Amino acid sequence: MSNTVSGWRGRLAPRIGRGRGAAGSVTASRWRRSAGIWVATGLLFVVSAVFQPKSLGGSALAALWPFAAVLMLVAVGQTLVVQQRGIDLSVPGFVSLSVVLVTHIPEGNSAKLGPAILLAYAISLAAGGVNGLLVTRVGITPIVQTLGMNAVLFGIDLGITQGTPTQTTDALQAFAGASPAGIPLPLIIAILVVIVIEFAIKRTTFGRRFEASGANAAAGRAAGLRGNRYQFSAYLGAAVLYCTAGVLLAGIVSQPDPFQGNDYLLPSVAAVALGGTSLLGGAGSVIASSVGALFLSQLQQFVLATGASAAVQNLVEASALALAVTIYGLRPRLGRLFTRSRAGPPAAAGSSGPAETQPGPYNNREPVT
Repeated sequence: MSNTVSGWRGRLAPRIGRGRGAAGSVTASRWRRSAGIWVATGLLFVVSAVFQPKSLGGSALAALWPFAAVLMLVAVGQTLVVQQRGIDLSVPGFVSLSVVLVTHIPEGNSAKLGPAILLAYAISLAAGGVNGLLVTRVGITPIVQTLGMNAVLFGIDLGITQGTPTQTTDALQAFAGASPAGIPLPLIIAILVVIVIEFAIKRTTFGRRFEASGANAAAGRAAGLRGNRYQFSAYLGAAVLYCTAGVLLAGIVSQPDPFQGNDYLLPSVAAVALGGTSLLGGAGSVIASSVGALFLSQLQQFVLATGASAAVQNLVEASALALAVTIYGLRPRLGRLFTRSRAGPPAAAGSSGPAETQPGPYNNREPVT
């Protein structure tokens, strides 16, 4: 009996070791993909403290965290769409319309705020569902579909506002301006949302299938995964996140502009790219994207502290996006280069090695006919 048990243990030990090794390699791969944005964010705060200390002052940070939280939520929504091999250009429309609905419908009356927020989520869910259905069922390219949806949402926006801003309600302003334990409430909400979504994607069956389907649609279908289901859920989840960001933004800004969401399209894509999410779908991390959003927010704060104009800020954001995409494109080539350098030069043709001096049992077998 003891011999049998020891035999089973001996056969299982290598399998357990391989499983642990595979899990470790996956974790290491994820860390390598997103490590750059953590290091860059830390260095940015150090540079800010040395060259522009006022960008890290109490008032500056109090202004930074709420807007960084809004960008985090938008970047997480964009990450979900990118993981399903798409890109969402309807971000400005979602955010702007959500801002408009929770400000123009109440018209300063806090009693009407609740129905206005419910209407904003209902319209966002409907628009996100239309995006998902037309991309998955009709086959419209994500860029084309989301660009068209952005125009529709802005059409509703202009129909309600006629281009004029409205003061936000006192209730929403008090909610977005609250700071439990000295931490802005929008930042707490954003962190909680990021943690929940990261756990759902990395630790649940649905999340693992979500990533697998996004990485390779054909392989996912061969494995029995319904890719359309995960694509649809990405657009739906992104719509909820954009709406949440818009509601919070309407409370942060006392008199938000009807086109308030225009400032979040380029930064959302840049945050996703800086976070290391694969632009071809699949692998990614919403935590890394949120850190990328924090990096861009502090970078904007740093540029503002230097007295640069809005044009310079846009140029800096565009440069950050271009740099992130360039690094993403060069990463596979650099990885192959380092792998070859560690492996050494290839063996010369016809040279004999240890493997050739001890041929396997099937090397000399006649071909099967």
